Amino acid sequence: MYQPAITGTGVFTPENVITNDELVASFNAHADLFNAENAEAIAAGKIEAKPHSSSEFIFNASGIEQRYVMDKEGTLDPARMYPHLHQRSDDEPGMMAEIALDACHKALDAAGVDASEIDLVICAASNMERAYPAVGIEIQKLLGAGGFAFDMNVACSSATFGIQAAADMIRSGSVRKALVVNPEITSGHLEWRDRDCHFIFGDVCTATVLEQAEDATDEKWLVRSIRCATEFSNNIRNNNGFLRRNRPDGVADRRDMQFMQNGRKVFKEVVPMVSAHILAHIGEEGIAPDALKRMWLHQANKTMNDFIGRKVLGRVPETDEQPNILQDYANTSSAGSIIAFAKHSGGMEKGDIGLICSFGAGYSVGSVILEKA
Repeated sequence: MYQPAITGTGVFTPENVITNDELVASFNAHADLFNAENAEAIAAGKIEAKPHSSSEFIFNASGIEQRYVMDKEGTLDPARMYPHLHQRSDDEPGMMAEIALDACHKALDAAGVDASEIDLVICAASNMERAYPAVGIEIQKLLGAGGFAFDMNVACSSATFGIQAAADMIRSGSVRKALVVNPEITSGHLEWRDRDCHFIFGDVCTATVLEQAEDATDEKWLVRSIRCATEFSNNIRNNNGFLRRNRPDGVADRRDMQFMQNGRKVFKEVVPMVSAHILAHIGEEGIAPDALKRMWLHQANKTMNDFIGRKVLGRVPETDEQPNILQDYANTSSAGSIIAFAKHSGGMEKGDIGLICSFGAGYSVGSVILEKA
């Protein structure tokens, strides 16, 4: 058995930024257009008028101040309110693969590993560009990596589940070096015209290099233990699957084909589930809560993370104990906890313990206990 270790991370950040004020201005203009076009139906009580949003509402509900997106123009067009993301031709690299290359090269450089040394590529994300061929295999080819590749989708927990799969293969000796890549183009599946969720997501890509610890030449984090769990729930859902074109009524623009969630139920059910999962995991490993030097949590909602941090530590976490990137990146699905780790893993000493944790639709939760080596 071999000891797996994380030896490098990389983050691709799009150039386009949408602030809360910009988003609110566009959304409110869209709401005015909608209400004017449907004035008679609204007056008759057949449909509800769209209320305005506000920057204060967004920040209080989520802690988000801005987000990065692949396309800003289409997203902020009041008559459109979704990004211009054209389908690539079969001869072009896919959009997910393109942004993945940037993150992968940064992670490989950080690890001091050449792409040709990689035995495994896992593309783990919540929003796949296509069904097949696997995006992971395309990334493998464009990188010049060896071995094999595949895709994985466990929604917002895709990164930690991918890390478990890669770490287990490294532990067994079936691969020596692996890349877990999380290209999240979440703007394409967000319903920007819905006040309750129009502010939630942003685009990004992260990549993590894992290898046998004995091969690592630079800084490394030993993967001490990983725990994953799932429990089925409809409270976070996206129905944009292969049955979309088989609807008998031919309706294509259905609300359930985009991101949907019952936020109150999600908060009520996920917070205790994640807190209990973390406490059980560190308990099994003989790690006391106050021994956790840092927690890199999924970046979905600041209030959720604050509750989880207090439940796990038994007190309010210090800022450096539970870093947030949500205010800058918004919710980036599976990539959020990896961004937090990539940007806020400095300042820890040999032997210090940290925990990456993701959670989301499924429900799913994955936790990775790391030790600075």
